[in-house]
Amino acid sequence: MDIHKLKLFTALAAAGHFGRAANSCHVSPSTISRNLKQLEEELGTELVLRDNRSVALTDQGQQFLQFARETLQQWETFQESLLAGAKELRGQLSLYCSVTASYSFLYEILTEFRPRHPGINIKLHTGDPAQAIERITRGLEDVAIATRPERLPAGLDFKPIAHSPLVFIGPVDQTHLGGKLSQWRDLPMIISEDGLARERFNAWCQKENLTPNIYAEVKGNEAIVSMVSLGFGVGLVPQIVLDNSPLQQRVKRLPDQPDMGPFETGICVLEKRLKSPIVAALWAQINS
Repeated sequence: MDIHKLKLFTALAAAGHFGRAANSCHVSPSTISRNLKQLEEELGTELVLRDNRSVALTDQGQQFLQFARETLQQWETFQESLLAGAKELRGQLSLYCSVTASYSFLYEILTEFRPRHPGINIKLHTGDPAQAIERITRGLEDVAIATRPERLPAGLDFKPIAHSPLVFIGPVDQTHLGGKLSQWRDLPMIISEDGLARERFNAWCQKENLTPNIYAEVKGNEAIVSMVSLGFGVGLVPQIVLDNSPLQQRVKRLPDQPDMGPFETGICVLEKRLKSPIVAALWAQINS
């Protein structure tokens, strides 16, 4: 199987659009289309449903995408293994984390890692921390800074780097909330759409027999702090997000905080990716 074709196919699946995929791969849309057609002819099945604006994978396309990602990871691991005996590691390392983690954890990690391995290029993606584990298991990233879930998926390794409680916060200016901070459980709540914080919130509501007044469900803890600072409601975020937020002077912890359980942040990676000397180099640097 042609590695180049697999890379173009995975780019198309990620972009969902021929033009955007072509731009990310620095080729023409016709090149993407031609390679896709060749793949479909080789496999004897349709991988993509096309229209003028976007593309969607067929069931066979979804299966082939998983194969393509695993094959590319194995290819990269093999290439990197050939360099294991070299004086200097060279290649690319893909990292995923939240914006908060990028300056509260990643800065320290890369400050030490970069001088040791100047030949390794860092490809950084930031986004919702609730998606970190999924991006690793789907093979989209090499390493992620993530919150440890209640159950760690099979084949995933995790090294803790910090612990942070979950805390409810409200705005310093309570004008929009009618001054009912002492009754904050009845106030509009801004919470994560998914992830460990949402799971803990749901469990707490069930335990307290509480029907929450949910004002907004958002992706990203930074957005929760922002909305709370504007007076839209109260929110639930890890303490470390609050400590590192540029808006921390506009919000405050609420009284009578419930115990929402431990919130552990760490580095996660697929165990099979630790065969890569590049991934293993970063992994070895993290003290568990």
